[in-house]
Amino acid sequence: MGEKGKVYIIGAGPGDPGLITLRGAECIREADVILYDYLVSPEILLHAGEKARRIYVGKQGADHTLSQEEINRRLVEEAGRGNVVARLKGGDPFIFGRGGEEAEVLREAGIPFEIIPGVTSAIAVPAYAGIPLTHRNHTSAVAFVTGHEDPTKGKSDIDWEALAGIGTLVFLMGVMNLPAIAENLIRCGKAAETPAALIRRGTTPDQETLTGTLGDIARKAGELHFVPPSILVVGGVVGLREAMNWFETKPLFGRGIVITRPEAQTEGFAGLLRAQGARVIPFPVIRIAPPESWDPFDQALDRLETYNWIVFTSTNGVSSFFRRLRERGRDIRDLKGIRIATIGPTTAAAVGALGIRVDLVPEEFISEGVVRAFAGENLRGCRVLLPRAEQARYVIPEGLKKMGAEVDVVAAYRTVCSDRDASEILPLLDGGKVDVITFTSPSTVTHFLGIMGPGFRLPSKVRIACIGPVTAAAAQNAGLTVDILQERYTIPELVDAIAAHFEKPFSTSRMS
Repeated sequence: MGEKGKVYIIGAGPGDPGLITLRGAECIREADVILYDYLVSPEILLHAGEKARRIYVGKQGADHTLSQEEINRRLVEEAGRGNVVARLKGGDPFIFGRGGEEAEVLREAGIPFEIIPGVTSAIAVPAYAGIPLTHRNHTSAVAFVTGHEDPTKGKSDIDWEALAGIGTLVFLMGVMNLPAIAENLIRCGKAAETPAALIRRGTTPDQETLTGTLGDIARKAGELHFVPPSILVVGGVVGLREAMNWFETKPLFGRGIVITRPEAQTEGFAGLLRAQGARVIPFPVIRIAPPESWDPFDQALDRLETYNWIVFTSTNGVSSFFRRLRERGRDIRDLKGIRIATIGPTTAAAVGALGIRVDLVPEEFISEGVVRAFAGENLRGCRVLLPRAEQARYVIPEGLKKMGAEVDVVAAYRTVCSDRDASEILPLLDGGKVDVITFTSPSTVTHFLGIMGPGFRLPSKVRIACIGPVTAAAAQNAGLTVDILQERYTIPELVDAIAAHFEKPFSTSRMS
């Protein structure tokens, strides 16, 4: 079979992609092959290398993509071919995750393996529901119990009498057996009035929490059709939830926010939205491509020393300019003596990250603001280079020319339609899973509507959020109603404006 590879059995955490460990992410990046389960967040797979093969082996209830025996065989085969294999499991692999069984199989086959612990849902999910599992005023003992034993065993191995005396009980995968769990605990002495909570899809923006007592939680769950994946917590600590419910009270908790900007630029935006509790829906409708011809740009670089100013109107312009500068065998030393202006602080930060000081940033982060910011400069006889998108407004070049400047506008990049399809987002729109669609440039508006097609009608409950008046005007001209527009035209301000729009945080808590 050749040289053996290695298997990392990795706990991917309970659902929130931010709860993957540093070591776990490192091993995912190293992997040639990734076998991942149903509850693994798709965003965790973004840690994988571009060439890594991804194999879904999830189990959802009785629906098994692969049996456990087939998964074991696949791990041995892939590692036996010399591959580094990441076995991604929800939560922690050694807490009801069958990681021990997989490790035994690998040991028997002589395959090297490593266990990467994960944040188990047994502790993370109650924490996100505001329920501390131990508390000095309530209990110092906690037990983790599977709510779904191996059906081939014939009888239960659970010591119900012992469990009834423990302060806090956490049942994983227990929603389908909830009546039996409650009945056994009450029969063995657990008071029917003991507080209980059922938490579904914990640590995600779809988290739902149902509270009650041990005596009525099963009835309530049945009436509300509470389904897996859910965790049951039983104990006095459940009563602390009302005071400690921090996650479900975030301003954008459970709100579905669509990001239409290029995929490479979604991370920071998505992070800010998630921090407010939003369910982020990436739907990049454009991608950044090189200009159709580099000739005008290269000619400008050949006479770079003749320019007095360079004006950058986007971070895309910054990255494209300096990438092409390096490709032509030059670097930032060739900018000596040239002053730099940017359309706003985000673009200025992109320039500053290269070790270059920005000389001018307008107070209003639009093209008109750039022109007004130059009012105090003597531009007569100055040469200005404006590297930007192929299609853009002519406010800046026309305004600077009126001040006496000679302006060279060169295409540094172009925005083209992405390969996304309307079928990816229509079910979410039709299912009421989208609350806001964000647009960060006129091109995102144009290409979004182009992808959706001429018959597209926006559901009435969906709000439109735009960054700046130019993007808002493009949306309005396309027949869309702009509901959210912030005062300062930056991504953080846009997120704040979206949060302010939903002043009353809504919660999916179902209290007794």
